[in-house]
Amino acid sequence: MTKRKFGLGLSLMLAAGTMLAACGSDEDTSSTDTGNGGEGGEGTEETSDFSVAMVTDVGGVDDKSFNQSAWEGLQKFGEENGLEKGDGGFDYLQSQSDADYNTNLNNLIRRDFDVVFGIGFLMEGAVAEIAAQQPDAQIAIIDAVVEADNVASVLFKEQEGAFLAGVAAALMTETGKVGFVGGMDIPVIERFEAGFLAGVEAANADVEVDVQYTGAFDKAELGKTTANRMYQGGADIIFHAAGGTGNGVFTEAKERKEADADANVWVIGVDSDQYDEGQVGDANITLTSVLKRVDNAVFNISKQAMDGEFPGGETVVYGLADDGIDLADSRGAIPEDIMTQIEEFKQQIIDGDITVPETVE
Repeated sequence: MTKRKFGLGLSLMLAAGTMLAACGSDEDTSSTDTGNGGEGGEGTEETSDFSVAMVTDVGGVDDKSFNQSAWEGLQKFGEENGLEKGDGGFDYLQSQSDADYNTNLNNLIRRDFDVVFGIGFLMEGAVAEIAAQQPDAQIAIIDAVVEADNVASVLFKEQEGAFLAGVAAALMTETGKVGFVGGMDIPVIERFEAGFLAGVEAANADVEVDVQYTGAFDKAELGKTTANRMYQGGADIIFHAAGGTGNGVFTEAKERKEADADANVWVIGVDSDQYDEGQVGDANITLTSVLKRVDNAVFNISKQAMDGEFPGGETVVYGLADDGIDLADSRGAIPEDIMTQIEEFKQQIIDGDITVPETVE
């Protein structure tokens, strides 16, 4: 069990990823998963000859989290511009392992998509390599920085949303103990952890935080066993930042609620609104979710590129003030008086009165 405390005075620094070596491949070893894609509907604008696609990380396009949010943004862009799913429109390739990243990026570039997104920090090395090999390609990466003129890097101030989740957890806990389940120990997830711990500290310094990393974004079973240990240890609220692994946190909480309708167990979701994941009969164990508007980022970068303003060589950052980060509607799970306090903290962050740390000391 880990208990860490933070002050609010640390300055915010944007994380820059390390260029990783990765091997490209011209052989397409991955398949397009169309199970969640669907066909693009009629757009609200004239049909465009612009096309855009994305490569998921190992979490998959239906991870109910990060990749899914990106795909929803791509679908929205396609629908609003009269594009259809597939070549010449919008599409994705799903990565089964990190060995697929280079292959999938190359595949989409060969299929002449105007912009190709690499979704997630884990794709940093592959994007760096392919960008160097394909200088005329326009590539965007989410959650990492790749220094190249043909790459747009997109970062989020995850710590700001996580801070609000920490405030909510600290004010809602009945046991005085809450949990944080992270996926891989990388800068993006550390920002979630740092913000969550700072929010708990700001709202109630006496609340204890149990921090555990599973080491994976696609292992729901690890999320379930980790949540089991936390609930057994007295935590009543768990915030997960673990992608598909976090689905197991929901499973554990729901099973406890099904076994005992009076069980006080909650989950705070991540990236997208995970309210539906918490449904247990007439009850719901989702307290709220930290919204990371990857969908908005993907949509905006695509729009810029279509307008001839692709931000290659730039790093774009989204936070609370940019509507890139927020908390989802709690549907009444969080009382109005606590929501008022959360909103006050949110405004202080937007105004610059609170600078949320993005690293864990």
